Amino acid sequence: KEPDLYLGHGDVKYHLGHHSDWTCNDGHEVHLALCFNPSHLEFVNPVALGRVRAKMDRLGDHDHARGMGILIHGDAAFIGEGIVQETLNLSELKGYSTGGTLHVVVNNQIGFTTDPEDSRSSRYCTDIAKMLQIPIFHVNGEDPEAVAQVVALALEYRREFKRDVVIDMLAYRRRGHNESDEPAFTQPLLYDQIRRRDNVREGYVSHLVKQGEITREHADEIVDERRRVLEACFDAAHTDEEVAAQPDRPRRRVTSVLWKDYHGGPESVVADVETGVDRDHLAAVLHQLTEVPDSFTPHRKIKRLLDQRRQMAAGEQRLDWAAAEALAFATLSADKFRIRLSGQDSERGTFSHRHAVLHDVQTGAKYTPLCHLDDEQAPVEIYNSPLSEAGVLGFEYGYSINAPDALVMWEAQFGDFFNAAQVIIDQFICSAESKWRFLSGLVLMLPHGFEGMGPEHSSARMERFLNLAAEDNLQIVQPTTAAQMFHLLRRQMLRQWRKPLVIFTPKSMLRSPDVTSTLDDLATGTFQRIIPDPRRQEENPEVREILACTGKIYFELEKHRARLGRDDIHIARVEQLYPMPATVLERQLRGYREDVPIRWVQDEPQNMGAWPFLRYRFGDRLLGRHPFRSVCRPVSASPATGSSASHKLEQQLLMERVFGPDVRK
Repeated sequence: KEPDLYLGHGDVKYHLGHHSDWTCNDGHEVHLALCFNPSHLEFVNPVALGRVRAKMDRLGDHDHARGMGILIHGDAAFIGEGIVQETLNLSELKGYSTGGTLHVVVNNQIGFTTDPEDSRSSRYCTDIAKMLQIPIFHVNGEDPEAVAQVVALALEYRREFKRDVVIDMLAYRRRGHNESDEPAFTQPLLYDQIRRRDNVREGYVSHLVKQGEITREHADEIVDERRRVLEACFDAAHTDEEVAAQPDRPRRRVTSVLWKDYHGGPESVVADVETGVDRDHLAAVLHQLTEVPDSFTPHRKIKRLLDQRRQMAAGEQRLDWAAAEALAFATLSADKFRIRLSGQDSERGTFSHRHAVLHDVQTGAKYTPLCHLDDEQAPVEIYNSPLSEAGVLGFEYGYSINAPDALVMWEAQFGDFFNAAQVIIDQFICSAESKWRFLSGLVLMLPHGFEGMGPEHSSARMERFLNLAAEDNLQIVQPTTAAQMFHLLRRQMLRQWRKPLVIFTPKSMLRSPDVTSTLDDLATGTFQRIIPDPRRQEENPEVREILACTGKIYFELEKHRARLGRDDIHIARVEQLYPMPATVLERQLRGYREDVPIRWVQDEPQNMGAWPFLRYRFGDRLLGRHPFRSVCRPVSASPATGSSASHKLEQQLLMERVFGPDVRK
């Protein structure tokens, strides 16, 4: 029996989402979805809008007329949280537009205990929305008729112009931040006035009575009738909760029909899939990707790139990283999986390697070969994102949870730029399955590699993701060949197992001959979690030591070993750091003597990279047998040096520690 991952997990009730179908007075049904959210206030905004865009794309709603996002804000949060500006900026961009969002600001004139003069430099909390030149309606929350009129006007504007609209509803919190709070501690004068005021219902009833529209008795009857309805609904919901709590009642991981063919849980219950594609078909597709219309004039350097791709398709040249990635996108699109990639400069690629979207040097027109393979393929969308991490990553995460059949990817310009989106990673991507039973197949591509480019351009902070890894909530991978990347992306979609995939991609290695592959490598096999030493045999009596590593440093170790003729040392590449089943390790170490030591070698300082995670998991003996140590840079507060010369010296010292005279001690 599969273990229940959700026993003892979950979240507090006011963070949980909900969805239902509402039947309108005219008989039309509207699906309502309340997005789950953490306490990080406005960070749910781009997530909710990503979900809206995914629903629209799935329905083919290009006019953005069949759905709408509604975001409810607090006044202090709306002006105070930068993610609001990022979300507003997405509203009219091609890759992120949803045809207008209704923003409702419940303006309590206070941020917990902070007065407006301490929480904003503008007159109105909604002044941030002026960046869009959209209507901002200010309305008195104690006047229900005015509020209703403004809502109708705002919805009419959104329907007509397909743009955001803001309602600033001036109100107050009668009981402070929560029921047990004492707001008079910090706002005594304000709450002295609030206590003297009737609540909104009483004030409105008094107004209607004075106008002769209703009697007090009729108003009380309406209240009693509404209370009976609410009590009946509460009793029904309470009964449903009791039934759901029965121990023999099966729990559904995902309640959406959209997700019925997909599941989460541990990777151990998931069968591997064949991800290879017929060699001749790959060659034909790659050749297609080099074709542009006769009227299109690419840049002269792009012409050379296309010529190289033709040579790859003909088997005259090995495939580089970008070619393998493009073939993964193309073949998945042909299999009816939507492809969506966004990030800063992702069309061309930060390192000028991808060139998925070409530009005519004479007209500036764009052409994306991946979109012109055949009439039956699924859409391929590649967008240059705004200069935003949290907003865009939140949007793509939201998109992914409403598009399990789409390969949804976010690419950081440099790996550690995800730092600016840490809330999205911690509160949503890593923990949503545990907290809210929501699955996601979102892919994060984070360029990573120590190459002397300084602290901010070296590390994608592998240690942070490994620290968050538990209960198979993530896939953490660093592929080292073009074929591995091809099989990895295809595996992400062909398996019905959906978990976020974090890929540490190379930088300088993108064009290195070391990472290239052949068409045959893509045509056969599947993704390898661990790539053993090519010299490995069933019996290895002469091996004195095994070096284990991940990423670029493998190629440096291999070159030094070849130069020194050290055939007594084997080198294994760990391509998937998490989940890493013991059975895979066991199989790869079969044939080695139990006393053969294993040393983990990494570019990162000792307190970073994979070593802290591996040390915690395996201790000082791998699988309880092999002595297990590490070779790393010393512990450091910063990921890397800012000096290229210092970096080269550190790399030299690192190699000397691996292959020096103390290697057998």
